[in-house]
Amino acid sequence: MDSITHLFLGGAIAAVIAPAQHRRAALLAGAALNTLPDLDSLFIVLFTDDPVSLMTVHRSFSHSLFVLPVPGWLIWWLCRKRGKRVAESPARWFWAIQLALIAHPLLDAFTVYGTHLLWPLRTQPVMGSSLFIIDPLYTAGLFGGCVVAWFAREKSQAQRALLAGLALSTAYLGWSLLAKARIDDEADRALAAMGLQAAPRFSVPMPFNTLLWRVVAMTPEGYVIGDRSLVADRGAMRFKGYKSNVQALAEAKDIQAVQELAWFNHGFMRAQVRGDELVLSDLRMGLEPDYNFNFAVAVREGGQWRAMPPRQLQAAYRAPVASGKLKDALAQLWHRIWYQPEA
Repeated sequence: MDSITHLFLGGAIAAVIAPAQHRRAALLAGAALNTLPDLDSLFIVLFTDDPVSLMTVHRSFSHSLFVLPVPGWLIWWLCRKRGKRVAESPARWFWAIQLALIAHPLLDAFTVYGTHLLWPLRTQPVMGSSLFIIDPLYTAGLFGGCVVAWFAREKSQAQRALLAGLALSTAYLGWSLLAKARIDDEADRALAAMGLQAAPRFSVPMPFNTLLWRVVAMTPEGYVIGDRSLVADRGAMRFKGYKSNVQALAEAKDIQAVQELAWFNHGFMRAQVRGDELVLSDLRMGLEPDYNFNFAVAVREGGQWRAMPPRQLQAAYRAPVASGKLKDALAQLWHRIWYQPEA
């Protein structure tokens, strides 16, 4: 999730656990702790400039449920020795620190990017994909609870506001899972009718909401994409097919960058040959035909694919921002939520 959401989630968790007289300090400490795991990028760049590694290693060791309790305990131990507040109530601060840290990867796991919850085990990253990376409705309750708690301080209404904010955000998270299950049922029926009942697929909400969803399923020739509004759409879900250079992808399957990306994105990627280069795009983030993560990973020499230093191509989402079309794109997204396209 976005950094602002992590600030308020961590602040709310720590402040609701810590003693009332420490509430403002807990809000600040929780916000910092819940942001801490995303600082891994600052360390990763010290060891590699490979854009594929930068993507796949992010949300790994710093987001591991096996790793985070260790720095959490160390922070608690140091603060207990040197900090007056933690020494006054060590048990409550221990859980405030631990849960503020652990909540970060657990929330990230509900996005589509991929979170290595069990690092160093070589399991595929978890991509719950029920929340978009920025969702104002999820953040709103946390924001409101933290603001009230900051000004109310030790008053009982501060605790009630924090609990209400956490309850609302959790309820919204539950709603996102129910919405995703409904979308998946609709997609399963439509794909089965197309003979794609066994096709690997994923569903993900469109930006900033959980009412409009996108479903991608892989096919022997490429992939199909369908969108579905929980508000407006009726009848069977409709899909449109797109080509991917599956032959080039198969020929280059032994190249390390190809293997790493396929493992990280669960195989949901498009292959294109641009000039003499093989470019792989992550289908999970972005909209057809533009995707946010595109990597040139191999070059054709003598009729065969040879590994090259991976190069990340410009993220597609920058184009509409730079050209002033972002407002139009958001308007179209809003319209699509409420109106079903004509067949």
